[in-house]
Amino acid sequence: MTNKVKVSVCGKEFILQTSQPASYVMGLARSLETKILEITSSSTSATQFTAAIMVALTMMDDMNALNSQLEQLRTQSKAYVDEAGKTRLERDAVVAENNLLKERIAKLEKESSCSKTGSVV
Repeated sequence: MTNKVKVSVCGKEFILQTSQPASYVMGLARSLETKILEITSSSTSATQFTAAIMVALTMMDDMNALNSQLEQLRTQSKAYVDEAGKTRLERDAVVAENNLLKERIAKLEKESSCSKTGSVV
């Protein structure tokens, strides 16, 4: 479902078509306007357009950094999953060997007790 949302940024109105809730989009517009106004108020030479470009570049840089971190986390989690799978296989092999050894011990104990009593197994 798409919504048409009317927002105002620095006195200019925009009608956006989005699948996001109107309150979310309006919050983004307020945040953008705040960042633009921070730049224009701290620099007398910065126009709203220049400030918007600076905000866009900063946000793109942030997004690229976050995407890089996300990729690192994906790689790391894949390594953890692979290691967990390998460890599970190793554990299964050890459990199987342990069960065989228990069976062998039980058989040897039975043979030992039979040889002490003189019985034949």
